[in-house]
Amino acid sequence: MARRTTGVTLQQLSYFIEVAAEGSITAAADLLYVAQPTLSAAMKELEARVGRALLVRSPRGVTLTTDGAEFLGYARQVVEQVALLEQRYLGGAPSRRLLGVSTQHYSFAVDAFVRMVRRTEGEQYEFSLRETRTFDIIEDVRTLRSELGILYRNDFNRNVIDKLLRDSGLEFRPLFLAEPHIFVSRKNPLAAKPRATLADLADLPRLTFDQGANNSFYFAEEILSTLSSAREIRVSDRATIFNLMIGLDGYTISTGIISDDLDPAIVAVPLDVDERIEIGWIGHDAIPLTDQAERYLDEVRAVVAGFGVTLLGEEPGSRPARSTPRPRKEG
Repeated sequence: MARRTTGVTLQQLSYFIEVAAEGSITAAADLLYVAQPTLSAAMKELEARVGRALLVRSPRGVTLTTDGAEFLGYARQVVEQVALLEQRYLGGAPSRRLLGVSTQHYSFAVDAFVRMVRRTEGEQYEFSLRETRTFDIIEDVRTLRSELGILYRNDFNRNVIDKLLRDSGLEFRPLFLAEPHIFVSRKNPLAAKPRATLADLADLPRLTFDQGANNSFYFAEEILSTLSSAREIRVSDRATIFNLMIGLDGYTISTGIISDDLDPAIVAVPLDVDERIEIGWIGHDAIPLTDQAERYLDEVRAVVAGFGVTLLGEEPGSRPARSTPRPRKEG
């Protein structure tokens, strides 16, 4: 590595953010309307100035080093703050809001995302919301495809999830504890019961989210995944699982938090088991969240609090919830 010099420019930070997002200097150069050799030289100069390797280069493109992932978090903060400063004091154009979120299949995560987008100031933004598999959520955040992820852990999967997060340089931060519920169609006879038991579920199709090549019990989105079921159906998305709840009287186990606006045909019924579901968000342990990511978490907390669920310890620097939710908790 070249000898460290002084000074990092805002342009270099902007270039670096684009390179990291595209995973390719060539692709980033095309988007930035910069010659590829010029952008490549700018990245080498940036590494020389900070005195650390930020990118791993290969014929397939570039990936971030551990230092590069940490540096990216701070670069995003700087560029965002400069854009806000220019907008407020220099009459600049509104800054383009950026955020990527990866999550297990939770309607509260979608509801919070909708509220965040509606409340986003500025005419330009670029957001992504990926409902995906557990392992892919961790990989998305590790590689900074997403800034944060939403997933659950409990006593069964905690050690495996925590080790994978540590190995990826990530940290789990709890949001709330949920009592397990079953989600069923409003037409299902169990929908009228105050509580359901495991015996009630014995003859119903159990619906679970497919985890692909990582289809381990430890990566399942549903608790009690090791219990046998005579009728098992794996699905890949929430729309399908809801259709199967309605068409086949199937069920899945989740948090009990469900939105009338998003899921009007589905109800949540408490499940009589001695289990709790700990929901939290994951992010890089050495990278501060952007303001936009903090706003999203504000909305998650607001949605959840609206269901009467007690939030766990707030993270340092997090803001109080600002929205007024319209909750429904069945059962």
